[in-house]
Amino acid sequence: MAIRVAQVATGNAGKLTLRQLIDDPRFELVAVSTSNSDKVGKDAGELAGLDVTTGVVAVGSLAELIDAKPQVAVYAAMGDTRPVEATKDVRTLLEAGINVVGSAPGTLQFPWGTMPQPVIDKVEAAAQAGQASIYITGVDPGFASDLIPLALASTCQRVEKITCYELADYATYDGAEVMFDLMGFGKPLGETPMLFWPGVLALAWGTAIRMMAKGLGVEVDEITEHWEAEPAPESYDIAAGRIEEGTIAALKFSITGHVAGQPAIVVEHVTRTRDDLRPDWARPAAGGGSYRVEIVGEPNYVVDIVPSSEHGDHNHAAIVAACGRIVNSIPDVLAAAPGLHTTLDLPLPTGNGTFRSA
Repeated sequence: MAIRVAQVATGNAGKLTLRQLIDDPRFELVAVSTSNSDKVGKDAGELAGLDVTTGVVAVGSLAELIDAKPQVAVYAAMGDTRPVEATKDVRTLLEAGINVVGSAPGTLQFPWGTMPQPVIDKVEAAAQAGQASIYITGVDPGFASDLIPLALASTCQRVEKITCYELADYATYDGAEVMFDLMGFGKPLGETPMLFWPGVLALAWGTAIRMMAKGLGVEVDEITEHWEAEPAPESYDIAAGRIEEGTIAALKFSITGHVAGQPAIVVEHVTRTRDDLRPDWARPAAGGGSYRVEIVGEPNYVVDIVPSSEHGDHNHAAIVAACGRIVNSIPDVLAAAPGLHTTLDLPLPTGNGTFRSA
């Protein structure tokens, strides 16, 4: 019997998770909710960009979605700039007895040591009250900075340091809120973007740092942050808007977990809005964007993951990958005991159910 699922939000990620929920025979879509009044009443097929009519139309509230009695809700609403609201949303779903998989709030990927314990306790209490489970994941933080590096580490005789990179040109990424409000592209160099306020990087990627540490069986003593920006040499347009000359056009930032006083687990991003900016910074392996895992140990590893898609470029492909990871986790989350789950305690994902004959 197909799993009854609901979709919360239909933005960049939500549109793609919705597409799989409609197409994948493992699932029966029963509800879609949106905060965009222009989308209320539209069929899920239209919102997913598919040439199908599902008979499921978007509603404007979580309450209406809950009334459809899904077994699982895919939560893809913005969490980066509204973490408190996102956490309240997932608690509401859990208390209603609805399992949750999703991309937000990101701190729930591995909240211990990152989120305040009272907040974690409230999420866990909601899950127990509704006898439901929750699993939050993505690409980075997500499988590129937990599942993949830990799988490689499992083949090592000794691990001294793990570094996970995202190396990408974001010129084609059209998420204006993330690009301008969060990351600060197009802002004056003297202005500190929200992402780089003290503690924000550690909050956002501390989940990945601490999850990798837990997998390795070590304790993180300290997490440090670093960022630097490169100005635009001239004014130009990108998918999300305009970058004026002299404003932020490329970013390099890192989050480092120290173990026994030494840098041991690092997440580093190099994000450009034009390919020619800062050629001395690390570059993607191919295709405009890639993820890289480096392990110093025995053996050493350098592994590049280059996503591509028949429907878009590297930025689109990366979102598809995150969405696939989320949706494909549904059966395991549904089968799990009530509570908050992470990549470390769910079964090893294998892509079961995804094969389609050419």
